[in-house]
Amino acid sequence: MSLEIIISDAIKDAMRAKDKVALDALRAVKSQILLLKTEAKGADVSAEQEIAILQRMIKQRKDSFDQFTAQNRSDLAEVEDAQSKVIEKYLPQQLSAEELEAEMKKIISQTGAESAKDIGKVMGMAGKALAGKSDGKSISDMAKKLLS
Repeated sequence: MSLEIIISDAIKDAMRAKDKVALDALRAVKSQILLLKTEAKGADVSAEQEIAILQRMIKQRKDSFDQFTAQNRSDLAEVEDAQSKVIEKYLPQQLSAEELEAEMKKIISQTGAESAKDIGKVMGMAGKALAGKSDGKSISDMAKKLLS
């Protein structure tokens, strides 16, 4: 079942429950999926593209949360945090720190990376291999930790 159908059903459920935060977040996700479909001229959207949309939207909301928190706007920060939690439900299961470290060690051994100079090779391969399973910042931090 495509993410678009799942989101549409979730929108209906949020409308019935009168959950404004979830409704706003889900409508934003559906909007981004439809925008991507329009840009692709009617072609199907792949699961990888859907995951990328979700990750981008979560990152935007977390960045907004940080900015609102820094400006002492807790009312707006709470909304952004709640929306990011709603969107996270539709991502695949995220890797724990231990699982991420194990995966990164495999990737480092496959690429033959030995120092921080080789981080580009590792990040390229890790970005593709771990797409949807972990965010880019966590992958980058782990790569730096293991290669230093």
